[in-house]
Amino acid sequence: MQIRTFPSRSSLLFMVALLASAPVHLKAQAAPSAQTATDRPWMNPKLPAEQRAEMVLKQMTLDEKLSLLHGNGMPGVPQWSMPLTALANGGAGYVQGVPRLGIPPLIMSDAAYGVRGSGANGRYSTAMPSNLGAASSWDTKSACAYGTVIGQELRAQGFDMTLGGGVDLVRDPRNGRTFEYTGEDPLLAGTMDGAMMRCEQGQHVVGDIKHYVMNDQETGRFFVNAIISKKAMQESDLLAFHIAIDLANPSAVMCAYNRINGAYACQNSYTLHDVLKQQWGFKGFVDSDWGATHSTVASSDAGLDQEQPMADYFGPRLKAAIASGKVPMSAIDDHDRRVLFGEFVSGIVDDPPQKSVVDVQKGFDTAQHVEEESIVLLRNQDNVLPIDPSRVHSIALIGGHADVGMISGGGSAQVDPPGGNAILPPGQGATRWQEHIWFPTSPLKALRAALPQTKITFDPGTDLASAEALAKQSDVAIVFASQWESEGMDLPDLMLPHGQNDLIERVAAANPHTIVVLESGSAVMMPWIDKVDAVVEAWFPGSAGHKALANVLVGKVNPSGKLPITFPKSDDQLPHATIPKPPAMPRGNPLGTPITGPMSYTVHYTEGPEVGYKWFEAQHKEPLFPFGYGLSYTTYKYAGLTVDSASKTARFTVTNTGNRAGTEIAEVYAQLPHGMEESDYKRLVGWKRITLQPGESQTVTVPIDTRTLKTYNTAQTAWDFAPGAYAVYVGGSSASTPLTATLMIH
Repeated sequence: MQIRTFPSRSSLLFMVALLASAPVHLKAQAAPSAQTATDRPWMNPKLPAEQRAEMVLKQMTLDEKLSLLHGNGMPGVPQWSMPLTALANGGAGYVQGVPRLGIPPLIMSDAAYGVRGSGANGRYSTAMPSNLGAASSWDTKSACAYGTVIGQELRAQGFDMTLGGGVDLVRDPRNGRTFEYTGEDPLLAGTMDGAMMRCEQGQHVVGDIKHYVMNDQETGRFFVNAIISKKAMQESDLLAFHIAIDLANPSAVMCAYNRINGAYACQNSYTLHDVLKQQWGFKGFVDSDWGATHSTVASSDAGLDQEQPMADYFGPRLKAAIASGKVPMSAIDDHDRRVLFGEFVSGIVDDPPQKSVVDVQKGFDTAQHVEEESIVLLRNQDNVLPIDPSRVHSIALIGGHADVGMISGGGSAQVDPPGGNAILPPGQGATRWQEHIWFPTSPLKALRAALPQTKITFDPGTDLASAEALAKQSDVAIVFASQWESEGMDLPDLMLPHGQNDLIERVAAANPHTIVVLESGSAVMMPWIDKVDAVVEAWFPGSAGHKALANVLVGKVNPSGKLPITFPKSDDQLPHATIPKPPAMPRGNPLGTPITGPMSYTVHYTEGPEVGYKWFEAQHKEPLFPFGYGLSYTTYKYAGLTVDSASKTARFTVTNTGNRAGTEIAEVYAQLPHGMEESDYKRLVGWKRITLQPGESQTVTVPIDTRTLKTYNTAQTAWDFAPGAYAVYVGGSSASTPLTATLMIH
């Protein structure tokens, strides 16, 4: 049998964007009329979504049912072209609705940190800070604002379904999609991603959380077999998804490309049927990642509800399987019931999108606020920051294209910058797949505006002697360094590429007051750390990153971000010193696109639930910077911890002992009773953002989230909460917990 290969949803979009068909002008679906109360009773918005879905289902023909279970192609990708492809509105895909019954189509767009493809479609989108950056705020209100902007801009552009919502844990920080995810801890990642998607779907778009599950590397992603025990998976990656899904109540969950313990994620009955739908009671639908469907009967049986972006398995083949009795109608009805439920519960039936003008200023304001909360101050020797204009009269700004812009993350998350790639001449900066894209967010301009009396001179950093000379004659030197990431590739290591370490070393040797600003999607190793005065992690900062960064550097904003991932000293400290190389791809498959043939490529996640800081603590390894770490321009003192075992809460006092107002993220950890398996590391169980004036104290109560303290009993398929004494720790990072107390479970 000839095996057909597929390009990924993202890997060809920008390469063929110029071949896309002309824009299609979609007519908005009219709102339901009063007449629907009799001829379409399911259009009554007061009825529960489950009831409305059941009522519609009974009216549908088989062909109508099948039309909801597959995509209709992707614009701009010849291999993924069908008659209805042009109706996708320039987005990632299109699912035909049922017009006669008032069921709208699904018009989808990638939207990890902003709506994708806007440039190619003649539109505008706000780029929020990267998802990992937003997680550094530990602020669910900011996460909600983040999701709200994306949801509103999706609707303004005519989309009613998002393909954002990445919640995979950062098992390996070299993963090329780390910037799309929300950290290494299941409670933090699940909570932050859940808050984003809850508010995004709250704008009446179909929410979608991905990539379910164990999608923890891009190397060999279409066939890598992730080996991990059910217990370890439940206590780590699955727990993160469960927390996010509980909070967001998304309409959809996207299954991943990879295999899990031998079975593809989109035909894995354990993760889809047993866990997602049975154990968790998920009512929405499971859609496949683009090209991640590999079968008809096996996928349907396992719990896949919708194939994307084509109808290769859930089109004519599914209809034939029904006719032959291989797939029962009850399974088809379940698939459709879930899709219909997702449409009703998200609000797109009652309030379909109306194309409108994007609120650009709101996007800028929100992106700036999120970035100001997300910037992490990693080092600040001799209080070189914030910059004091009464003492600093000249600044050397070096490297990173900081004269014109700041970098963004690539792949299907890529948002098009207005005017094109800022480092290229106007008209020549089109967004292309896996090209480094800078937004027109100039740190040079922002700092000059913030420090009008200070001489600020830019040097590109391409000539080390020139950069060194400028640094020597300046009061302060600021080096901008970037570590770019993208879907479709992993980082070879966590070192800064392209000689940037050498640049930092030379500048630091020339100027003792050197500040390094990092624009990265993940952790960065810093062999020069002891030679610089300050390090600021700005992540991929979004459409207003330059303004947010300038406000932090000059002290208008006191940094409050805390790391959502551990920064190791070297790759050797990670559970896997290197990412194993996959076997050579089959001939005729140069882009590494999905395949259905057998491929032997396995990754054993022997660290199990010990992800990130848990691994470092259990293995007694000291990282460069620990999970939860972040400095401020003021200082904080913790005191008076008490734990109420009955209410499972921690109560303590935090005091601002410095001379600036600031916001501290107080973190609460707990440890399993001594002698239990997995009792050799702490687990995050809660946190609280506390804003304090100089000298002010606040006593706060933080609920202890016991989901992270329970252990999974595989034999019982249930969670155990063992009796005993649980040590509780409170402090400013996973490695700094000065307060201790005991939680007693009887």
